[in-house]
Amino acid sequence: MLKIMTTLLAILIAATAFAADAPTSEEQKTLYAIGMTASKTLAIFSLTPAELELVVQGIKDAQSGKKPDVDLAAYTGKIQELAKARRKARSDKLAPLNQDFLEKAAKEKGAVTTGSGLVYIPLREGTGASPKTTDTVKVIYRGTLMDGKEFESSIKRGKPSEFRLDSVIKCLNEGLQKMKTGGKARLVCPATLGYGDKGFGDAVLPGATLDFEVELLDILKQG
Repeated sequence: MLKIMTTLLAILIAATAFAADAPTSEEQKTLYAIGMTASKTLAIFSLTPAELELVVQGIKDAQSGKKPDVDLAAYTGKIQELAKARRKARSDKLAPLNQDFLEKAAKEKGAVTTGSGLVYIPLREGTGASPKTTDTVKVIYRGTLMDGKEFESSIKRGKPSEFRLDSVIKCLNEGLQKMKTGGKARLVCPATLGYGDKGFGDAVLPGATLDFEVELLDILKQG
């Protein structure tokens, strides 16, 4: 993450040579798009306006060749620590909302809450066999967060996914075993069945409730 940040900030430094007017040329638009991408990378820090000014000051100082006000080597670890702390703070703030989302899903028509906390909502009953945890399945699925933001999707990749059930998160493992081939269901999962206290990439924060819509197309190989 730090390497990516460093690269993007270096690009931002070069981009400061352009005026603040709306981009017009393709090159300016490309640089603007890079700036937006860099902003997403920095989003993990949840910067306040005052903190953003400090980041911008660092960019300006580097651009002008000014001697840094801090020893950059000494702050490499501190950047990582701050990123982790800010990520955890965001996660803690969203914890009650994640729980509310899970409880609301459990009240939907046809919903069944299992002993593990999985909320299983059938959307279309299948007529084939149900897979076991050692089976390899072919599925179409889409994973979103409580705000509807998509973090994973076979639909977006343009083709069904194939995987052995015991190789994926507990949420999908357990949920798909409750389905029959040809069926479709919604799986709403607490973090304990998802990515737990670590999260997943930049998109899924620690403690996030996951919301999957899954269609079981076939059982390719029985283990």
